[in-house]
Amino acid sequence: MAFEWKGVFPAITTKFTAADELDLSLFAANLREQISAGVSGIILGGTLGEASVLSTEEKETLVKFAVNDVGNHLPVIVNIAEGSTREALRQAALAKEWGASGLMLLPPMRYKSDHRETVAYFKTIATSTDLPIMIYNNPIDYKIEVTLDMFDELAECSNITAVKDSTRDITNITRMRNRFGYRFSLLCGVDTLALESLCLGADGLVAGLVCAFPRETVAIFSLVKEGRLKEALGIYRWFMPLLELDIHPKLVQYIKLAEAEVGLGSEYVRAPRLMLEGEEREQILKVIRTGIATRPRLPDYSFSSNKLLS
Repeated sequence: MAFEWKGVFPAITTKFTAADELDLSLFAANLREQISAGVSGIILGGTLGEASVLSTEEKETLVKFAVNDVGNHLPVIVNIAEGSTREALRQAALAKEWGASGLMLLPPMRYKSDHRETVAYFKTIATSTDLPIMIYNNPIDYKIEVTLDMFDELAECSNITAVKDSTRDITNITRMRNRFGYRFSLLCGVDTLALESLCLGADGLVAGLVCAFPRETVAIFSLVKEGRLKEALGIYRWFMPLLELDIHPKLVQYIKLAEAEVGLGSEYVRAPRLMLEGEEREQILKVIRTGIATRPRLPDYSFSSNKLLS
């Protein structure tokens, strides 16, 4: 499927049953709610998807299921986060085989590669596939910054077309635009910087709380793009306590609890993660339930992320 890196791209959680098996019916229910809300694509196998504890067979099941279920409406993007170039190449080939529309690509895991090694890693994978690639730049969590000078070299790869910016440095949007113009689509990867990034010219969002609150997330994106900043800001201010759940080490558990509370998921996670309990769970529930109880009425807006699909 041809698509643009514009709009809202949920980093979908992986749904599990109490028996620690994939819950495809709950997965499908969430996917359809994302479509209804107007997202532009879905991303599978990211941090929220608990990819590090999924087998290749489970990844295949999820990707093929998503392609069959929503592939006529949305591009399915597969995240690649591997420790070796060899395995990353294998995963890229498998994603293509399974029907994915694009890739989100992290630097090498576990080993802190230098400039030359990082560029070589990205280029090797990019030249192995014709799928469009979004580079995931997250030096806070993954310790490797993809610098402007690296992007100078990566621009040689025509299928590296987007960047998920999770640097936490909001000025990076402007630096990228000043250096590269519109060579790369820029998507904000930090929920608590979403509106600010859009105002500075980001093309979209790779979002987490969208898994539980898809309509509010798409509304903020759409209202900003329509120039209705005051209305977007009102929703964003309501949303902020919930969005802060995305920047915690337990974001998977927190967002899954939010999904469960709104009927779009369950709390089940895969070990070594454990479900929340006790005082911690009560504190997070209070944030979520307060958000649900004060959920704003959304204004009408004409700009839909889905209209960006070609």
